Amino acid sequence: MYIALVEPEIPQNTGNIARTCAATGTTLHLVKPLGFSTDDRYLKRAGLDYWSLVDIIYHDSLADFLASTSHLRRWFATTKGEQFYANVRYEPEDMLVFGKETAGLPSEMLRDHAPYTIRVPIRAQTRSLNLSNTAAVVLFEGLRQCNFPGLV
Repeated sequence: MYIALVEPEIPQNTGNIARTCAATGTTLHLVKPLGFSTDDRYLKRAGLDYWSLVDIIYHDSLADFLASTSHLRRWFATTKGEQFYANVRYEPEDMLVFGKETAGLPSEMLRDHAPYTIRVPIRAQTRSLNLSNTAAVVLFEGLRQCNFPGLV
């Protein structure tokens, strides 16, 4: 599976997600602009000593990302998703796409891919879960459905 972060803003979230990717063999796609430097000490600290285990692909823009991943089935995580993340059937080559912490994914993208929008159910009194927590929850459901390929 793949995880994509569109214009992430908080280095600790990206570092935590990178650590999850290292632990699961998941490729991480980062779509620029990033809200931090990849030399950021908080990013490095959150990823611990796993950076050498993470396959990271950078995209210069959203358009570049969408064009270069069009051959993959993509699931777009949003608080406005049409279906619960656990109600879809994931496949090993699926990509899980997450937006920036303060704004989520662009509304045009969500509209264009509405049947592929997913959400994690939460209480109405809250806006959202933390990005790195959401990415882990959704990724592990996908991996569970695929029988945790390559994991012990």
